Amino acid sequence: MNTEIATYIRDNVEEILEKWKIKMEDEKDDRFFQIMSDQVIDITVHEFGELMISSLTEERETYKMKINDFSEKIVRYGWSISFVLKALSNFTEVIYERMEEVGYFKKGDKLSFAELYTNWITPLNYSIVDAYTKVWEKTVQLQKIALQELSASLIPVFEKISVMPLVGTIDTERAKLIMENLLQGVVKHRAEVVLLDITGVPVVDTMVAHHIIQAADAVRLVGAKCMLVGIRPEIAQTIVALGINLTDFTTTSTLQRGVEQALALTNRAIVEVNSK
Repeated sequence: MNTEIATYIRDNVEEILEKWKIKMEDEKDDRFFQIMSDQVIDITVHEFGELMISSLTEERETYKMKINDFSEKIVRYGWSISFVLKALSNFTEVIYERMEEVGYFKKGDKLSFAELYTNWITPLNYSIVDAYTKVWEKTVQLQKIALQELSASLIPVFEKISVMPLVGTIDTERAKLIMENLLQGVVKHRAEVVLLDITGVPVVDTMVAHHIIQAADAVRLVGAKCMLVGIRPEIAQTIVALGINLTDFTTTSTLQRGVEQALALTNRAIVEVNSK
């Protein structure tokens, strides 16, 4: 039966393609057909057929290599995983329905087809999910590294005054990196006042506040003063609602005001110079 199904797919692939398109359009995923060219769709569906033929006629290792290559290609196309899995399922349904319509199945053949379908679709689904998972994990890791590099640097702005802008969510791992960079930066730049700018931190909860307080305590131990700047009204409300104690901090709503207070702490000030 394997050879018969493989032959049927080869001889009727264009008809299968058209039936598949109709079935997929019924899924109401018009966006897919708008962004993907007809050529790419046709090539991909032909590859569906070639994969099924491979599962029916070739060694398991050969089929496994082909589905791995196909999975990587699908990920590069940018298709959603739910759409790909549905497309594969619909492709098989079209083949089954067409073969049943023309009286292709004999007694007992339907059960054999179900077994062949399982042998085809199961390793293919695993391969596709694995490919998407690897890409997702890599993307998340790269974004995490980029965010850490972006938001954990101590920047000197005046003599004895430095700023550390914080961006994004602060978890335990990032807090550790912030602490290390903060202490190293204070010593390196001989900072007396450090401004922690949380303008780019979307949420300040108890855990985030705990990390910030720890950082401030560590800064004081190396002989510098820590200020918290960039406190937006909604963040201030959250801090009060959670009962977080920031009385040991000098706090300001903007970085500009924080810099002005930091200059005052180091016996300096910004003054306007009238030019004539």
